[in-house]
Amino acid sequence: MPSYDPNNIFAKILRSELPAHKVYEDDKAIAFLDIMPQATGHTLVIPKAPSRNALDAAPDDLAYVVKVAQKIAKVAVSVFSADGFTLIQFNEPAAGQTVFHLHVHIIPRQDGVPLKPHGTYKEEPGVLAEQAAKLAAALKGA
Repeated sequence: MPSYDPNNIFAKILRSELPAHKVYEDDKAIAFLDIMPQATGHTLVIPKAPSRNALDAAPDDLAYVVKVAQKIAKVAVSVFSADGFTLIQFNEPAAGQTVFHLHVHIIPRQDGVPLKPHGTYKEEPGVLAEQAAKLAAALKGA
């Protein structure tokens, strides 16, 4: 397996070299909206510790990312009036991973509404900012 690349896009977000619509942050993880969402409120949770994916992540870091993902999913279902949610985590290109920093997708779902194909639609920054503000505010009360 290739090694971790400290210049991947999520590492740059962690170092504040690139912007992100953050919804949650603590000393171990951050969560932000996907700029190419498959549905409204599509959020990514990443550990602050460098790891390419679940194969090289420290077990405690992997568990913590899932813990944060669960917290965000509970709130996102309410905030976006979702009927459910999809939780996805890809490992290596053969499985669909395109950014090589461990991350979990939380995608709020509506009955009968298909997901947009991954990586095919870039949302307007203003829409993302509005969604992020709603989700971040709700998470502060959770």
